[in-house]
Amino acid sequence: MEVKIFLILVLVTVGVVAKRIKEPFKDQIFGLGRNGNRIVGGMAAEEGAAKYQVSLQNLYGDHMCGGAILNKHWVVTAGHCVEDIVSEPSKLLVISGTNRYAHAGQKSLAKEIHVHCNYNLVPYMNDIALIKLRDAIIFDNKTEPIDLPYQPLEPGDTLVLTGWGTTELYGEVPDELQTLTVNFVPFKECTEAMTDYPYVGIYHICTFTREGEGACHGDSGGPLVHDGKLYGVVNWGMPCAQGRPDMQANVFYYLDWIRTTMDGCVN
Repeated sequence: MEVKIFLILVLVTVGVVAKRIKEPFKDQIFGLGRNGNRIVGGMAAEEGAAKYQVSLQNLYGDHMCGGAILNKHWVVTAGHCVEDIVSEPSKLLVISGTNRYAHAGQKSLAKEIHVHCNYNLVPYMNDIALIKLRDAIIFDNKTEPIDLPYQPLEPGDTLVLTGWGTTELYGEVPDELQTLTVNFVPFKECTEAMTDYPYVGIYHICTFTREGEGACHGDSGGPLVHDGKLYGVVNWGMPCAQGRPDMQANVFYYLDWIRTTMDGCVN
């Protein structure tokens, strides 16, 4: 019998995650740690192909998650990437302007971390966060912000996923940024494909191409872009590229929260 493994792309231990979910899923969840972060079935991105991409790192230079530049002071990522350091933002380093996160790029320390106020109110809901930087990012030929969307995705749309990490479950972490083009899966089709996993909501967008392609460990927080606009932030999926859709935070759904938070309208 096929063993179904349900995965959330998180930076916390299995035990912590299990406390937040219903008992039937307890043994099917595991956390994606700080050492696994790559797209499965992708290819090395050309230099400057994703100028909005950032690497979120600890102060030792370990890559933990991806993210995207919204403007010179703000970066968006997944909530589970930063939930444990909200009160200690100075422990988070943001690297921009490079396809090789370990060797080059601009370095900016976080000043503030804002995780959505209803993060995980329902498991895997509102998994989005904003990082305000202490030092402004300098835009150049390798570094620039990504626009926010002004309309929802349509059936047939494709998105570009970028991130660093392993090509397979528990594989080695490469240095080069990887890229993969994925298909948008409309909500009805997505829920039909994930009938045995109830935590799919309108606050997600689903993406899929084929078995053997998709997000993997630690791609969390990374951007999915369509027509030059940020539509998704990697949240969770089945490990890894097992023939089911991947779930991303639906940026269009969170536009008001993103804008009001950056404008300082937070509790």
